[in-house]
Amino acid sequence: MADQPEKRGQAPKKTPAALRGQAPKKTPAEQRGQAPKKTPAEQHAQAPKKAPDERRLTAGERNELRRQERRAARRATEQAAEQGGRSRGGSGAGRAFQASGTPNAPRRGGSDGKPTGKAGLPTSSQGRAGASADSSPRTGKGVSPKKHRHRAASAAKRDDGVYRAGFACFVGRPNAGKSTLTNAIVGQKIAITSNKPQTTRHVIRGILHRPDAQLVLVDTPGLHRPRTLLGERLNDLVREVWSEVDVIGVCFPADEPIGRGDRFISSEISELKAKVIAVVTKVDLVDPATLAQRLLAVSELYDFAEIVPVSAVSGHQVETLTDVLVKHLPESPQLYPDDVLTDEPEQVLIAELIREAALEGVRDELPHSIAVMVEEMLVEGNLTKIYADLYVERDSQKSIVIGTRGARLKEVGSRARTEIENLIGRRVYLDLHVRVAKEWQRDPKQLRKLGF
Repeated sequence: MADQPEKRGQAPKKTPAALRGQAPKKTPAEQRGQAPKKTPAEQHAQAPKKAPDERRLTAGERNELRRQERRAARRATEQAAEQGGRSRGGSGAGRAFQASGTPNAPRRGGSDGKPTGKAGLPTSSQGRAGASADSSPRTGKGVSPKKHRHRAASAAKRDDGVYRAGFACFVGRPNAGKSTLTNAIVGQKIAITSNKPQTTRHVIRGILHRPDAQLVLVDTPGLHRPRTLLGERLNDLVREVWSEVDVIGVCFPADEPIGRGDRFISSEISELKAKVIAVVTKVDLVDPATLAQRLLAVSELYDFAEIVPVSAVSGHQVETLTDVLVKHLPESPQLYPDDVLTDEPEQVLIAELIREAALEGVRDELPHSIAVMVEEMLVEGNLTKIYADLYVERDSQKSIVIGTRGARLKEVGSRARTEIENLIGRRVYLDLHVRVAKEWQRDPKQLRKLGF
């Protein structure tokens, strides 16, 4: 069963400094050669306090304890399976993402499961080459944009002997077409898309493999004026990515005039060392005269290295944009194995697909209030059972998501199940529950629980 990296026996994602091969920063005490301070419990050799009797816990605390017990049991089972898989030449998690033409490829098919009415930048890893064009996205370990530049490249090179590899990201205000463009270049659905602003909440990396280059596209949330703690953390995440990539593409939608948000972003990138190009998106929605006006306005906004008009929907100039991005990458050996299309954990991708389905048809502030967490995944034969929770901030929002007699929640489950089956290549049973986490966007504890 594919799961989080630590549940597959992989090391967790490293910090950018660790990924570059730098030693972690030492504390002042460590720099002075002193031993780290012990906690009060360690100083007094106190045993950790026992959990209170379950009968004294609240219903929510009892549920959380049960979840922890299930996770611990599942982790132990997976570790045992991982050890057994290694003795046979590989883990089940790795085989689940092999190319569809290989002997271990998973079967594809429709789902007989029904939803219930209840409501860091990437180290180089060795992998198997030969993924077919229609294979499901394969997850893998991350690679630093600066580390492993001195490793020998395993991919074919051009006649001039130059092979380029590096990181690029698209930035812009919300709903500028960044995720759609990322999917179009990679050739697979890596990032979820929606017409709702601020759909992207996580940094998703998609990898494009070419004979002469390897382009790692980092999809980021839209930079915006934050109104919640979540918004502040998303903006911090965007700026952190800016400092790590080799090329930045600033996206300007052609069907909207240049606004304050565009000017703000242009001023923010002025101090960056990365190459900055302008990408005028959604050109299929405007006439040539309007497009010419947008291109002129963009050219006056900032001294961009290049300006490329593109349409991710029609495919207009997508290949041209790819060539421009690759041209500005540094000479470098290959960073990822040939068959890796994303380094995101499978559960994160599944949670995002469920949230994408839940965003369809909702209005007002509800899209910003929806979060999804995959609680459990079980593999039984050719069927993968997924248990996930949808979180909202108020009881009234819970009623909207569930719908009349659970009708809307069933629609969400049906759409999400189809996308998940396309992702993992297996039949899926999806069990969804809707829960209320009051004001979770402003609560640090809730944000940590939900992965922000």
